[in-house]
Amino acid sequence: YRSARYDSSKHRYDHHQRGFDEVFGHGFKTKLSSAGLVYKHFGKRVISAISGISDEKVIDTLFLKVYDGFIQEIDGIDNGVAVKDGEQAPNYRISTDLSSRVGYLNPGWNEDASDIEQRFHKAVAMTGKELTDRILSYKNHWLPARDLVTKAIATRHAVHKSGSVVLFEKFCSWKSHLHKIEQELKLEVGKAPPSILYVLYPDSSGKWRIQCVPMREGSFESRLALPEPWRGVRGEELSKLTGIDGCVFTHAAGFIGGNNTQEGALAMASSSLDFYAKTSAAAGGDNEPSSKKLKTSEN
Repeated sequence: YRSARYDSSKHRYDHHQRGFDEVFGHGFKTKLSSAGLVYKHFGKRVISAISGISDEKVIDTLFLKVYDGFIQEIDGIDNGVAVKDGEQAPNYRISTDLSSRVGYLNPGWNEDASDIEQRFHKAVAMTGKELTDRILSYKNHWLPARDLVTKAIATRHAVHKSGSVVLFEKFCSWKSHLHKIEQELKLEVGKAPPSILYVLYPDSSGKWRIQCVPMREGSFESRLALPEPWRGVRGEELSKLTGIDGCVFTHAAGFIGGNNTQEGALAMASSSLDFYAKTSAAAGGDNEPSSKKLKTSEN
């Protein structure tokens, strides 16, 4: 690596040299590999060429998403950056990532290496196809979902006056967008209104689900779980308990429930907000959501 250097003006994109500490920016802190360096300089052009999108704002959004969801892990693996902080060993090892699959194309220690050129071209084709597929997936699925989540957040007060219930007329992948859009819009985030607490959507059978918003993306902790007395109760027994027709279930962990109709799912959301309002009022306002904020929870 005596000639290793990073000089974009001469299209040199090495990262092995002493003192190299370039990162992608935009809040990302993982040290770049050569893959990340090339993407940092040419990613937008590649995305535009593959997707056919010319809108600069959309390209900028995809540019960050592709780095976050595809390139960054290559940088991290190449530079030996731990997935998590701390000394505790991971519970399992991931060995099917792109970097590992490229590595498996290298000749084994006891194999003839005369076909190394063919192996290299195979790795290039595999990597290029995976990048292309990921960009097109983000264009065709991730971006449309983002638009739906943005619109649902904007119209949430028409669903429930608290502003804490978001409704989708059809299911979409909302979890990867909601927290990010909240940040962009600088919305209040917490365990009580006006924070967004529940999401309603139809399932594949035509029934409706009420799902609690997690504290953060990937978290199993809900901002405001469904009431404890409902948890693990199903069908008619749950309808009698809640006073809401058509109840299907509430998960034992309280993070999701179901109803036969949209109106029933919305009633479950409203009833849950009322439950916590009364609990908070009984506790003198010191319990999880504040009673003052929850007085608007009636639909």
